[in-house]
Amino acid sequence: MQKTVLGILLAMLAVGPAGAQSNTSVVEAHAVMATDAAHADSPIKLAVVAQVATGYHINAHKPSLDYLIPTEIKMDPANPFTVKSVVYPKGSLKRFAFSDAPLAVYEGDVLVGAILQSAKPLPPGSYTLKARFAYQACNDHACLPPSSVPLSLTIKIVPHNVPLKPVESDVFQRIQFE
Repeated sequence: MQKTVLGILLAMLAVGPAGAQSNTSVVEAHAVMATDAAHADSPIKLAVVAQVATGYHINAHKPSLDYLIPTEIKMDPANPFTVKSVVYPKGSLKRFAFSDAPLAVYEGDVLVGAILQSAKPLPPGSYTLKARFAYQACNDHACLPPSSVPLSLTIKIVPHNVPLKPVESDVFQRIQFE
């Protein structure tokens, strides 16, 4: 256990050549809705689509060790929407030289699903959702400082008699909403 803790702490401090690359280029993310608009007072499905650069990983939402920084969606408290649920993918267990135990991580494409609800009845119009995709990126030898990617999504609220059209179907069929 001491070897694991010491190894991870050393890896986090020894940024080395990885420090030359900024966190924003290591992880890119954006948010998309499941439909072209939303009805007031109805659940809104959205997804955060993230791409972790080759050679890097980020901790899973439920990291293997308590002191590791989880990947998570952080909503701006000023949003006109509240989060009903968030669906994070299960992390892949991988071994690294700095840890005795395998760690739950995300690599490559990462999809996080969320269901939102308007905080109060909203009249038709466009509303901006603001959030952050927070993470800590690491490679096989070092971790970068914790970071986040800002997310902004315009949500168009339409009357209930306006039909909603599905969009981004390829993204949403890969997320297991409960």
